[in-house]
Amino acid sequence: MHKLLDRGGVLLASAFLSVGVLYGLWAPDLTMSELRQRYGSTSEHVVQVDGLNIHYKDTGPKDAPVLLLLHGFGSSLQTWDVWAGKLEQDYRVIRPDLPGFGLTGPSPTHDYSEQNDVAALTRFVDKLGLSSFSVVGHSMGGKMAWSLAAAEPDRVKALVLMAPDGFPETKDIGTKPYAMPAIMGVIKFSLPKFLVRKSIESAFFDANALTDTLVDRYYDMLRAPGVRDAILDRANQTIYTDPVPRLKKITAPTLLIWGDQDQLIPSSNAQSYANVLAVSQTVLLPKLGHLIQEEQPELGLTPVTEFLNATLKRTSKASTVD
Repeated sequence: MHKLLDRGGVLLASAFLSVGVLYGLWAPDLTMSELRQRYGSTSEHVVQVDGLNIHYKDTGPKDAPVLLLLHGFGSSLQTWDVWAGKLEQDYRVIRPDLPGFGLTGPSPTHDYSEQNDVAALTRFVDKLGLSSFSVVGHSMGGKMAWSLAAAEPDRVKALVLMAPDGFPETKDIGTKPYAMPAIMGVIKFSLPKFLVRKSIESAFFDANALTDTLVDRYYDMLRAPGVRDAILDRANQTIYTDPVPRLKKITAPTLLIWGDQDQLIPSSNAQSYANVLAVSQTVLLPKLGHLIQEEQPELGLTPVTEFLNATLKRTSKASTVD
């Protein structure tokens, strides 16, 4: 669904508008109680950050190294279910619903600027008392991950960027790539499920890997209270900025990982990041699309686990020597 979700919705604007109006497909918000019943768990927590109730899951040993997992545009913390189940055996895994998405829902200030995203994440980890942590971010969450690593270089020990957003061509700096016309407000009322499925398919190399259960979850989370308003706000507020000065501030060893068939953020972008980051390595996964962690989770998890284990063990040994 990432031509609606991860790329801001522009490419499916006319389809949603025409089909939604034509068929009158009314799709009201689901209630929080309905969503909690379907997707909640005993590991779910809530912390308030500047009036925003950030929902998150916190699993794994509390004294283990911390991994912060950040999902992409239009997604939710459940995108990490398979990975979290493996990673929490050795790490403390914290995965929030980011501002504007999932059960966290819209920001009370309706501010989805880069600066506000980083401020919200910084206050979130502060509230949890995390002095150091590593970050795994996908797409929009990848952009947030590297922005946080640039803002907090002494706290971020390792960084995994999965098809991260935020590295535009020079000519596009200062533009609003996902700005939507006001008429696109129709998605607040009409959300055809079959179009949600079609848009998720564009994030997969193998559409056969897209299950009904996964489509249902994305569709439900799009109907969380206020999320569609937040999607429109975020799309209209997104402005491309020059990433290079911030990327140069990152000191954490970084893994760049991409599906080589990614149709949404091309794998060629990996070289742009590698040219700027101080310490990085790149892994391209054959015959995978944009949603690695959901299309073939085991294939993506293997190099990520190897990188984290090696990097964090080195970091731990260096700290011991010091």
